[in-house]
Amino acid sequence: MKISYHYLVFFVLLLINCHKNIPKPITPEIIPIPVSQTITEGTFILNNAVSVNYQDEFKSVANYFSEYIEKQYDITLTTAKTGAKIQFLKDDTLKNEEAYILTITPKEIIISASSAKGAFYGVQSLLQLMPVATNSKSMAIQCLEIKDSPRFVYRGMHLDVARHFFSVDFIKKYIDMLAMLKMNTFHWHLTEDQGWRIEIKKYPKLQEVAAYRKETLIGHYSDQPHQFDGKRYGGYYTQEEIREVVTYAAERQVTIIPEIEMPGHSQAAIAAYPELGCTGDTIEVATKWGVFEDIYCPKETTFQFLEDVIDEVVSLFPGKYIHIGGDEAPKKRWRNCAHCQQLIKEKGLKDEHELQSYFITRMEQYINSKGKQLIGWDEILEGGLAPNATVMSWRGTKGAVEAAKAHHNVVLTPNSHCYFDHYQSTHENEPLAIGGFLPLEKVYHFNPIPKELTKEEAQYVLGAQGNVWTEYMKTPEKVEYMIFPRVAALSEVVWSSSKQKNYDDFKKRLLSFFKRLDHLSINHANHLYELRGKPLYAKDSTFYILEAQISGKDIRFTLDGTIPTEKSTLYTAPIPITKSVTIKAASFDKKEQIGAVFSKDILKHKAINQTISLSVPPNPTYGKGGKEILINGIQGNKSRYGDKEWLGFDTDSVSITIDFEKPTAISSIITRFYNSVGSWIYPPKKYTVSLNNGFTKEVVLNTTSETTVKSRISIPKQTVKQLNITISCFGKIPEGEQGAGHLAWLFIDEIIVD
Repeated sequence: MKISYHYLVFFVLLLINCHKNIPKPITPEIIPIPVSQTITEGTFILNNAVSVNYQDEFKSVANYFSEYIEKQYDITLTTAKTGAKIQFLKDDTLKNEEAYILTITPKEIIISASSAKGAFYGVQSLLQLMPVATNSKSMAIQCLEIKDSPRFVYRGMHLDVARHFFSVDFIKKYIDMLAMLKMNTFHWHLTEDQGWRIEIKKYPKLQEVAAYRKETLIGHYSDQPHQFDGKRYGGYYTQEEIREVVTYAAERQVTIIPEIEMPGHSQAAIAAYPELGCTGDTIEVATKWGVFEDIYCPKETTFQFLEDVIDEVVSLFPGKYIHIGGDEAPKKRWRNCAHCQQLIKEKGLKDEHELQSYFITRMEQYINSKGKQLIGWDEILEGGLAPNATVMSWRGTKGAVEAAKAHHNVVLTPNSHCYFDHYQSTHENEPLAIGGFLPLEKVYHFNPIPKELTKEEAQYVLGAQGNVWTEYMKTPEKVEYMIFPRVAALSEVVWSSSKQKNYDDFKKRLLSFFKRLDHLSINHANHLYELRGKPLYAKDSTFYILEAQISGKDIRFTLDGTIPTEKSTLYTAPIPITKSVTIKAASFDKKEQIGAVFSKDILKHKAINQTISLSVPPNPTYGKGGKEILINGIQGNKSRYGDKEWLGFDTDSVSITIDFEKPTAISSIITRFYNSVGSWIYPPKKYTVSLNNGFTKEVVLNTTSETTVKSRISIPKQTVKQLNITISCFGKIPEGEQGAGHLAWLFIDEIIVD
């Protein structure tokens, strides 16, 4: 009996120890969320004893999977057909070539697809069911069944490598990041005013001259005066490197669309070959950002050059499309060019816009002759759209609507929802960006189908694309920070069914996805624990509301500008504002602060909660906060006009009237105007303040290089019921400046009345 007892204890301990060693599966939290996912009982144990079986059509995908597992988890799969197995099976009943079925049971994993594309996306979902890291050579995967297919055929991401150049290794990593999220198109922006990045053997000066600029702008374009680093900068991809990248992308089911800009954004090429321009003058590769007047001249030598370039580009990229840009092409050189004016007459064209259409149409014909199709930004609509062109609509959705109604294919990439070079947070410490404000939630709720389209017209919408312009992204780490997690939100926009999408659920899955990004050494922003705030007005009182994006955490705050701690006041209700204060707040997980500190200066002044009216509405893009933001006690960001605290107008003048509920004694009026020449934003030349009692004062603003222009008017103390501010906007932008000839923007901030 004694011996039996010891054996029993040993056996029980053995069972307990074995139970402890059984790996547990992670909760399925796939991004983009599948169309259908059913959890079943049990787990599949993946270890060195598992075999991989596949048909020849799926060999490359099976090899990709096996190599990934070996590299990330040190598990080597076998080819034996005994025991647990992973199978790739062809299923011709799946009519969508990108569709897949993933079935996981305790004994096998089956990925069914009609093509390698679908099988590859099945693999990407399977990889997200695996733990981020494991110390053992064994892992458990939750049993389930997924039936999945994409919403759109075009799921793209763009990368500008001309403003800043990135290595082949990073381009491969970028492609891996897209593939992980089932994105299938990489738009490679290879030529610009600031650099030419693709080797063209017939034109060696493109590598010798156009690929390098003598120096680069320091800081933001809006900073005045402009300063430069004095360092030669550049580089290009050899044709051998490009073939290597194209092959790498194809193995990950990613098609590359090369972009060769024309007729604008071509200063680098003209610097190498001055005869391509209208003047023939020697110019330099651009050293700062913006839009430049030197563009390709539509003469035979230019077309021969571009056709030669296209010949070499076509030989490198097997995909369907060649992107020719077509955007932001100033017509000044063409207006002053005898050849261009003669060509307009010869071809019976109306103006320079139709000349651009002629230019694009001619290049399209050549591109079509090479078995490719032309795709370009929505400016290619101007003057008439080339017959077979596909349009990328970036200036809102108007271009997409126009093209789709004309039965042209379109890709939606509006700057309002798809420009990942814009700020993603209003936090003061956000790294420098070009401007704008595009938070994660706005990307997630983007619908690529414009509401103006009928069901039939909507069929011409191929999908959507995120754009990454790199003026202010010098390093791979910065690029990663700017695209993640917004690209994850976009992946769900273009892949997942709208019925499956839920932003709160997405945020929960994203927190787990961040761990995966960390393990893969992918930098990313995490603003999910950042707080948001907004004022709340009662009849005679002002409150401030704090909101967390992730529930279940404490919010603690201070009102004296000090950093909150775990002992600071717990937020439980809107904060009463009885005087001007600086609120600082943060989320806490017990005693640990999580997320950045929220900070907001709240001004208590006499115009708050009064009645305000405008003579003209602000531009819809820069007026979403409503007219009330001009008297809500909160000033806009000093370096970003894209936040909702600035109102933007594209008019000649605007009149602002504030009506007080009762006679109010006032002595001063303070406001601010934004000043960013590079963004076409100018402070007004003058404005006039009028009170209902007959007092009037005109203020002339002096020219300054400051980003914000503050103006204060002292008024002999008096009691009024109404005040009016009439602003004369700057007018047309002068020659030599960005946006010359266009109406300047006016941006106005809080109107502080004391």
